[in-house]
Amino acid sequence: MVSFEMNDRKKIGLGLTGFGIFFSFLGIIFFFDKGLLAMGNILFFSGVTLTIGLKSTMQFFMKRQNFKGTISFGIGFFLVVIGWPIFGMILESYGFIVLFSGFWPTLAVFMQKIPILGWLFQQPYIRSVFRLAILVKLE
Repeated sequence: MVSFEMNDRKKIGLGLTGFGIFFSFLGIIFFFDKGLLAMGNILFFSGVTLTIGLKSTMQFFMKRQNFKGTISFGIGFFLVVIGWPIFGMILESYGFIVLFSGFWPTLAVFMQKIPILGWLFQQPYIRSVFRLAILVKLE
């Protein structure tokens, strides 16, 4: 069994990642506010870097199978920063899905174990969506 040590750097990284997702969500809610979206992107990326380390982050984003997602995410980030938040978020969303598609099955198992959300994710319709996502990844 693998143990995951939670040192202060990883705790700060997870916090920054969470705030990054929160700021990005607020940016979308407030009609694609480019300031909130840019702040969310910076916090998310720095949080991931602190959580898994600089070397692992570079290896993750530079993998051959993740290259399309990295380019899409990077161009989307650039478009958000220069003031085209809608097109930037579309590209970032595509890049995010491509980059993190390998984590969807792990995320599904984790979310099913959360007390209140677990019951929701046990429902047949939601469960079929997760199965479909896993099958698409296997193809």
